[in-house]
Amino acid sequence: MNTSNIAVIAIDGPTASGKGTVAQRVALRLGFHYLDSGALYRLTALSALRKNVLLNDEHGLAKLAASLPCQFIGDEVWLAHENVTNAIRAEDVGNAASRIAALPAVRQALYGLQLGFRKAPGLVADGRDMGTVIFPNALLKVFLTASVEARADRRYKQLIDKGFPANMDDLLKDLKERDARDANRAVAPLKPAEGALVLDTSAMTADEAVEQVLSWFTAARHGAR
Repeated sequence: MNTSNIAVIAIDGPTASGKGTVAQRVALRLGFHYLDSGALYRLTALSALRKNVLLNDEHGLAKLAASLPCQFIGDEVWLAHENVTNAIRAEDVGNAASRIAALPAVRQALYGLQLGFRKAPGLVADGRDMGTVIFPNALLKVFLTASVEARADRRYKQLIDKGFPANMDDLLKDLKERDARDANRAVAPLKPAEGALVLDTSAMTADEAVEQVLSWFTAARHGAR
């Protein structure tokens, strides 16, 4: 089946930049499918931690990633028959996901899985390499970012709201380390895709960011005609 004519909005950015919230809301407004690519790495990490697969066992991790029994239902993430929406947001899972995302075999194992989310009427995909690697020909590519302080504050509130313990100093340190790891990895480093529009949300609400992305998409769609 040829999916090349199905519109894709690729939204990339660092941890806690708000890209997930913005992407979900944009998808809802447009009636598009939604791909949280980071959740796939978090699901792999959660599976690895539960099954005691070492985080440097590239072959073992890739095998896990290739056979993930996962699905997205609304804003819920399911692993087999378990709702793991909150479990994959724990800090130890996030840190493990960042580490295994640097492994080429894991990224390759998840590549085809991500392409499969491109279905009519369209797709909004968020992650770190949606515009650079997975959907380089996306109709609209956005690099959504924010200051590390703003991101730490958002992450702190998110964790507290979900009932997880959180420490602001630890979050700042973790985000800076994760940023460095994501930007400097050998495979698919975090960076704006060619032709991506950069959106700094440090002083924006989620609703304002959504409206900006929708405005850009309308312009891109008209420009493609």
